[in-house]
Amino acid sequence: MKPSLQGKSIIGFARGAGQEGKQQGINPATGEALEPAYAAVLPEEFDRAMELAKSAFAVYSELPGAKRAEFLRKIADNLDAAVDLFAERGPLETGLPEGRMRGETARTSGQLRLFAQLIEDGSWVNARIEHGIPDRAPLPKPDLRSMLRPLGPVGVFCASNFPLAFSVAGGDTAAALAAGCPVVVKAHRSHPGMAELAGECIMDAARETGMPEGVFSLLFGSQEIGTALVDHPVIQAVGFTGSRGGGTALMRIAAARPQPIPVYAEMSSINPVVILPKALEEGGASLGEGFFGSLTLGVGQFCTNPGLVFLPDEGGEAFLGKLTELVAAASGATMLNAGTCNAYSGRLAELDGVSVVETLAAAARTEGKAAPAVFSVSLEDFIKNPELQAECFGPATLIVRGPVDKMAEAIAGLEGQLTGTIFATADELAGQAALVGALQGRVGRLILNGFPTGVEVCHSMVHGGPYPATSDGRSTSVGTMAIDRFCRPVAWQDFSDELLPAALQEGNPLGIWRLVDGEQTR
Repeated sequence: MKPSLQGKSIIGFARGAGQEGKQQGINPATGEALEPAYAAVLPEEFDRAMELAKSAFAVYSELPGAKRAEFLRKIADNLDAAVDLFAERGPLETGLPEGRMRGETARTSGQLRLFAQLIEDGSWVNARIEHGIPDRAPLPKPDLRSMLRPLGPVGVFCASNFPLAFSVAGGDTAAALAAGCPVVVKAHRSHPGMAELAGECIMDAARETGMPEGVFSLLFGSQEIGTALVDHPVIQAVGFTGSRGGGTALMRIAAARPQPIPVYAEMSSINPVVILPKALEEGGASLGEGFFGSLTLGVGQFCTNPGLVFLPDEGGEAFLGKLTELVAAASGATMLNAGTCNAYSGRLAELDGVSVVETLAAAARTEGKAAPAVFSVSLEDFIKNPELQAECFGPATLIVRGPVDKMAEAIAGLEGQLTGTIFATADELAGQAALVGALQGRVGRLILNGFPTGVEVCHSMVHGGPYPATSDGRSTSVGTMAIDRFCRPVAWQDFSDELLPAALQEGNPLGIWRLVDGEQTR
């Protein structure tokens, strides 16, 4: 079935009626309101989505991994089939280019297939078996078997900067569905058309693969709908990518429930980059050119944008010369929406007003567009002014100059970050254990001699970090380890074999890897 835009929520296998359409996508380049207008979900429709999710969980959570994998692959196929629609609608709603939409479609379908591969095998449940010893003295040892089980229905919030990969069919949804959890998505106001197209791909896939109704719903509406979603007793976990203010607000709501639930929120990061003297000398102008590309990629609207650079207090003329040259000659570009652009402009004005901060280069600022900028401050003043750690979401960076032997102290005082990058020769790195250790303590991913923008979707990726990069630094929102967020461990003690889940039965009918009496075996 070819997805189409109706301006209505998706409630299980049905379309909502909603109120009169009021919310419309806005073309950030022109200010034009885009059709259709989206109707807010009605209270009775919202309740219906929750009821369906609850009933779907009882069925969906017990489906074999192969059956859930079939569902995920069908979603991926439907997304790929709709790529031309995404490539047409995405630029209108986000200002992002057609090529980005095609690439993001491939990433989104690819991560769904990766989760399908993971759950089809079944070893991901971390099955553990400890055989009982009835005659052990002084007390018998019980037979204990444990594995991961899905939490329950999950609420997912779409991200503004990734209308596909971190939105309706994105990583949170893929991980939750893979774990066995139905998903209820709150659409983002900036790209409602993209949300509806992706939502229809999921709804059609659910129908086509025989999933229970309610395994997926998509809700349009105001901020109050998001609040109600987190507060509803059916919802057992939340996935969110967005601002720190938005994420912490959801965390408070979730914590205040009679039954508190986890909120896995990715919120803010300035992704420190350290360039040591020899790497700076060897990289020179080419390093400055590469850094400029990372800084301005996607108009600086990536969560891994390099917003902070530590440089030695001497040298680096070629690097800085090329970087400032490119920044000064750059043109302003359209951001995701007017609010994002205004916030970026406001942060630039704040930095302009800090007496200890120097503007090294800035592109000509144009109304309604984001102009790249590079600022500089001494290491000493950076440590004294913690407000300089605030994220500047857009193509701007702050260069901190000071002695290399003082950088570890400054990094140890940073807030939690998604990434930390070091440019260094092998000889240099060998003598910087304290610096590497300080970075490791503040980030979720360490990068050597590469730029932080670009997140590989694979089994070993960690896209998370200490607060406020994420609400829980023990988890990741990218890669197959993300499935762990939507599960909990359950143990069965002294159950007869026929009453155990297949993954824990003595004969291992699924043929999965298990930890049996302390040894990994199949």
